[in-house]
Amino acid sequence: MVPSDVVLLPSLGRPAADFSDLVHRLERHGYTTHPVEPPASVPPGVNLHDVADDLVALLGDEGVTTFHIIGHAFGNRLARVVTSDFPDQIASLTLLAAGGYVPGRADAMESLMACFDTSLSSAERLRHVGRAFFSPGHDPSAWASGWMPAVAAWQAEALAATSVEDWWDAAAPRVLVIQGIEDAVAPPENGRRYVNDHEDVAQLVEISNAGHALIVEQPEIVGQSVVSFLLAVDGATATSSA
Repeated sequence: MVPSDVVLLPSLGRPAADFSDLVHRLERHGYTTHPVEPPASVPPGVNLHDVADDLVALLGDEGVTTFHIIGHAFGNRLARVVTSDFPDQIASLTLLAAGGYVPGRADAMESLMACFDTSLSSAERLRHVGRAFFSPGHDPSAWASGWMPAVAAWQAEALAATSVEDWWDAAAPRVLVIQGIEDAVAPPENGRRYVNDHEDVAQLVEISNAGHALIVEQPEIVGQSVVSFLLAVDGATATSSA
């Protein structure tokens, strides 16, 4: 049976609604989407393996046992942990703004954390959103709201409690990596290195005029790339199963 379920994991402290455009495109092509809203809190001491366990258990309760998984930014790290821990359930892995190996620009990383600082004025926070997430010339007001400081805090703690070696090399039968050329938080060299190390299963799409928020900066290119990739994977799966 060709997998039709797609699980989508959003960026650090961001809502699943960030995937609204991509979800619409996927559903138009017959996919059942599961954009995952992160819990408001988790027990102390949780790492990404624990989060992955809970996620897969939740999906199992919904009858979802085999799926494509897509992760954006922080979500790409969690997606890799899920892929590593539950390889038999993953049809494909898509990494959007994949970081973790080559560090981001220092000022952009500072701005990333400032996006969650509620003591700052709205205008100042928006400047930080622009610096961390958007390439020059794009309006950061698309992400003026939706920031969840408590969620970002536990996600950062879970990430810090998980070794990079646990997830960096995770790979599915087919992997798509999409990077914004102007991404200051997850520089494109991250995607290049990953694909170079997994050239037998992975393919890379680099998008000009896109930063860390590439899913809202370049929704058309991201959407077309993801849909084409998944349809190709499922076509190959259907052929091999025939």
